[in-house]
Amino acid sequence: MASLPDKEKLVRNFTRCANWEEKYLYIIELGALLPAFSDALHQPVNAISGCQSQVWIMMNTDNSGYVTLEGDSDAAIVKGLVAVVFILYQHMTPADIVGFDVRPFFEQLALAQHLTPSRSQGLEAMIRAIRQKAATLS
Repeated sequence: MASLPDKEKLVRNFTRCANWEEKYLYIIELGALLPAFSDALHQPVNAISGCQSQVWIMMNTDNSGYVTLEGDSDAAIVKGLVAVVFILYQHMTPADIVGFDVRPFFEQLALAQHLTPSRSQGLEAMIRAIRQKAATLS
């Protein structure tokens, strides 16, 4: 995920957007930065239930014990939200993820108030799934 910005740069870039149209475009751009997700990984075991769009997330740990995340969605804005979530969890161990509260970042970005209820529910489903998987890895 070297092409994705870190948390601080995400917040900085997000606040530089003049309006919500620009912020949505930025979220879509972030989704386009995600590495290609192999068709073989579009399996039910990687699917996130609770999302209106189709979302797949695969989580592993590297040799250093840090979590690696791969993901995809069939909707551009949702794929961008996947990227935002991945940015928030970059360079973390499974235990770090379980203990990390993403809500302050979402409040800084004012995401929840500008997403449709179904997208907000999907975002919560992604976070819940990642935290649950992290708990099994720690």
